[in-house]
Amino acid sequence: MFKTLITGAVLGLSVGAVSLASANNVTHLGGDITEEQVLAAQQAWGEALVNIANTYESDGIEAASELAQSVIESAYGYEMGPVLFKPTLAAAPQTFRTTPEGALAYFVGHSDEFPNDSGFALKGWQEFTIDNAAIFISGDTAMTVGNVSILDSEGNTTTVDKSWGYQLDDEGQLRIVLHHSSLPFTE
Repeated sequence: MFKTLITGAVLGLSVGAVSLASANNVTHLGGDITEEQVLAAQQAWGEALVNIANTYESDGIEAASELAQSVIESAYGYEMGPVLFKPTLAAAPQTFRTTPEGALAYFVGHSDEFPNDSGFALKGWQEFTIDNAAIFISGDTAMTVGNVSILDSEGNTTTVDKSWGYQLDDEGQLRIVLHHSSLPFTE
């Protein structure tokens, strides 16, 4: 069964002035995943990013690393196999982070194996907005594409192009198995 849902409502999910917009177009080809589950997974990711930044500011790198490790274990599907993770500010030869160690290094830095990582989650992030262009759901897989805007403690906003792929795990939880992030193209 194929159905396309057209939605435009902005959900009022709150963490400070955070908002999470639903997609303008949602394609649902059947399966157990709902749009609400996808939006909740995105909301949890954004909240985790802000929490890691705040934990770093208040409690230091060790506490931020522990929190980041917990987030990676609960949100990403590394226990299912390699995650297709291309972070925003990663460069060759370590562009892709298919292991949890690579993801942790990207988020909090301080890794001898990934010496170029300064810790994306440590940049003082305070708020986020997710604006999905579309969500595609089929069976036990969901994919999204859109923008994530993140506000830092100095009032600067960084907007990235973001694609996520989710897979239901054996317990019925959505796990990130694809995470691609890049800065928007400019001429």
